[in-house]
Amino acid sequence: MTNPENILVTGATGTVGRQVVAELLARGHCVRALTRDTAKAEFPAGVEVVRGDLTDPDSLAPALEGVTGLHLITFGGAYFAPLETGPRILELAREAGVRRVTVLHGGGPSPLEDAVRAGELDWTVIMPVEFMSNALQWADGIKNADEVREPFTDRLSAMVHEGDIGAVAAVALTGAGHGGQEYVITGPEVLTLKDKVNALAAARGREITLVGMSEEEALGQWRAAGHPQEVIDFLLDAYGNTPRVGRTVAGTVEKVTGRPARTFGQWAAEHADAFRP
Repeated sequence: MTNPENILVTGATGTVGRQVVAELLARGHCVRALTRDTAKAEFPAGVEVVRGDLTDPDSLAPALEGVTGLHLITFGGAYFAPLETGPRILELAREAGVRRVTVLHGGGPSPLEDAVRAGELDWTVIMPVEFMSNALQWADGIKNADEVREPFTDRLSAMVHEGDIGAVAAVALTGAGHGGQEYVITGPEVLTLKDKVNALAAARGREITLVGMSEEEALGQWRAAGHPQEVIDFLLDAYGNTPRVGRTVAGTVEKVTGRPARTFGQWAAEHADAFRP
């Protein structure tokens, strides 16, 4: 690579943001990671950690100096409320000379994504389906009881490795031809819950039992965990009526990055220790 880009990644401490940072760094680009608290942020050597808050757009101005690409999320602040500051963020980015912007789709319409789509910069909307890392919520049950307890055990998912989300975003931020695109990002296969459990069992070298739960049992568990009603409603819809896009393989990863999407088996092998007693 001859011309490294200078990219600002917001939401840099999140599941996807960290992967965007890692992929950009691996590709030889200059990376700035935005965080509200620089003292608590840990990133690989070579990453410039900068302070800023998406709910206070003017705080981003120093971080945007000399930046050519900007990765955005649609929620901000301590309570992850939808950001209403998109127009000002985009104005500052344009004034700083930013050319490309990616935005991580939040699962539905959002004011910030609307502002990105209406703006003058080359934008790409990154639209991943279920993250493979969601399987980490099973870690305690697997470690303590060798079981996964879930409702809707016949549901299907084309879940995606979070590293592949980061890779697609990194390419869109640093190369031509991605402006005005919506990239639905999936893994390379459609999986049942049993497929996932078997992959985790193989990775950790010990059997895991899949235990089906009724919808009522799941509701009780989610409420006991303190989930607000809007989250419970989302889970019921996502698990009980998974949309076609969430259970259909898209070839986006290979088309954009030039390499196949990573499998859940690969993800399980990378995280096997998280599921061992």
